[in-house]
Amino acid sequence: MNIPSELKYTKDHEWIKIEGDVATIGITDFAQGELGDIVYVDVDTLDDTVEIEEVFGSVEAVKTVSDLFMPLTGEVIEFNETLEDEPELVNTDPYGEGWMIKVKISDDSQIEGLLSAEAYKEIIEG
Repeated sequence: MNIPSELKYTKDHEWIKIEGDVATIGITDFAQGELGDIVYVDVDTLDDTVEIEEVFGSVEAVKTVSDLFMPLTGEVIEFNETLEDEPELVNTDPYGEGWMIKVKISDDSQIEGLLSAEAYKEIIEG
């Protein structure tokens, strides 16, 4: 199981890479494995400010559709448009080319509430 230690995580299986006041967000290797083959990524919140734990989009796999939850309050400033033509990148490279959105963080105190790699690993291993 790939859980990069430099990233932060949520109980909803999103990963967060923080660079200054911008967070890059995607779903974890565990999440994409549970979902199976991803066929569509829908994000209609570009340029919107989305509150922590609100839905910012959804990911559609062959068997199911799953909501994506915002790990930090902020403005969605970028969507990975490559996913429109290649949603399978979420499966093949979830922490790299399969990233989903970039967010300008509104409240950096919320970063403290995110999970470390070790804490996330404990959650998924139960």
